[in-house]
Amino acid sequence: MKLLLVEDSKRLRETVQRGLQAEGFTVDVAVDGAEGLNFLRTYEYELLVLDLMMPRMDGMTVLRTLPSLQHRPKVLVLSARDQVADRVAALDVGADDYLVKPFAFDELLARLHALARRPSLAHAPVLQVGPLRIDLRAHCVVVGDRELSLTPREFALLSLLARHRGRVFSRGEILERVAGSDSTASDRSIEVLVFGLRRKLDQVAPERLIETRRGAGYLIP
Repeated sequence: MKLLLVEDSKRLRETVQRGLQAEGFTVDVAVDGAEGLNFLRTYEYELLVLDLMMPRMDGMTVLRTLPSLQHRPKVLVLSARDQVADRVAALDVGADDYLVKPFAFDELLARLHALARRPSLAHAPVLQVGPLRIDLRAHCVVVGDRELSLTPREFALLSLLARHRGRVFSRGEILERVAGSDSTASDRSIEVLVFGLRRKLDQVAPERLIETRRGAGYLIP
């Protein structure tokens, strides 16, 4: 699950980032709304954790901009503003949930999992690729009546290529979208990831699903 955290408090940002990464999220971070919006225009995220009071561009401005994006994440506002009017205003503008600071990390995690389970209108919940049924909501791949065992990164790569069939993704793009911007992963690790995913797919698909375009990257045609 790829998530963007937009928070100007360095201590809170680092604490939440470490906690979410420990729970299996891929987390990018931005220090204000302007930087966060640049991330949102460049990468796709399933979830956005957004502070309201920030320098340069506040969270309400980011919320108002979300409808213009090609891919809109589900949004949890994280704010010290605790008045009913503040919560109503954020929800009216487009937030999906609102959590007041200070908060318990377990509650933040529970709310994010609840948001992740909600149906998304951005993509069809199930994609068919050859014999594969890729359930984006349940994060599983089914072949016939059997579930294919994939690692989180293998599923992220497969769903990325399946959602954008026909588009070539370079190793760098895959690195950013699957591993996260602060990851220590390398181009070589992407090659290993593709090799491992292909080996599993070759066992259930009669034709190779992921193609390589020499010097360009990978795609599902």
